[in-house]
Amino acid sequence: MDWLDRAAKLRQWSRDGVRAPHKPLLLLYALGRFQADADDALRYSAVEADLKQLLAEYGPAHGTTPAYPFHHLVSDGVWEVRTDHGVGSPGTGVRGLRASGATGRLAPDLRTALRREPSLLGRMARVLLDLHFPPSLHQDLCDAVGLEPELAETDALAAAPGRRQRDRRMRELVLTAYEYQCAFCGYDGMIGTVPVGLEAAHVRWWAFDGPDDVDNGLCLCSLHHKLFDKGVLGIGDGHRILVSQRFVGRSPSARDHVTALAGRPLIGPQPGARPIAEAHRSWHTSQVFRGSPRPSAV
Repeated sequence: MDWLDRAAKLRQWSRDGVRAPHKPLLLLYALGRFQADADDALRYSAVEADLKQLLAEYGPAHGTTPAYPFHHLVSDGVWEVRTDHGVGSPGTGVRGLRASGATGRLAPDLRTALRREPSLLGRMARVLLDLHFPPSLHQDLCDAVGLEPELAETDALAAAPGRRQRDRRMRELVLTAYEYQCAFCGYDGMIGTVPVGLEAAHVRWWAFDGPDDVDNGLCLCSLHHKLFDKGVLGIGDGHRILVSQRFVGRSPSARDHVTALAGRPLIGPQPGARPIAEAHRSWHTSQVFRGSPRPSAV
């Protein structure tokens, strides 16, 4: 049985690029718990708070419940649910899951495969991370679910026929378009002729059909790349910077580097380079940016 293929093809609600990473988050959490204790079953009432936190931090901007993936992941053949009455989920009702003593765990065949081939766990985690989250969030997400995947493992799906490949030229093209400076703060550090702490960020995530094109890219410093992918920062009308009202930073550093950006125009791209496409900007605003923007600080 090809467990990597199953991880790559989790059935998810999807429409017009809307993010619904509920199942991948639950499966990553379950892999982390399996790595810590292979025999541990996850009682819904005990892990509900953890799963809610994961969905709040890495899921869609609108509120949602972990009861849905807890029940529906069974249909993908990687998960099983039992209650005090036997095998089978009581449904997606939170009260029913709590009252029935529902527990979930990786499917028996998958647990056997992971014990037989320990490296499979890291490769499954890599598939889930690559397909559903930007690279800037991978380590934070692994830390959040207690995973230590063997990230040096080659993704077994990467060379599969027909699998979409990243364009490795994008970083250089985007950094050149923005003249090697952060589009939010203007940081332009180098060691000799090598840029340091500057990254090419996808506006519409690659995992959600974002192309490796200059009009879907931003040159950002490491800090602002992370905040952009976490939904703290966004891009509004007129290519002006959005700062979420949900962000709280009391120090002068937080004010100077984050809240003071509200309303500022992007720095770049240089004349002749394609600016961010409206479709990609709108996707980020609806699917990643969190809450309402702060009033302009300018």
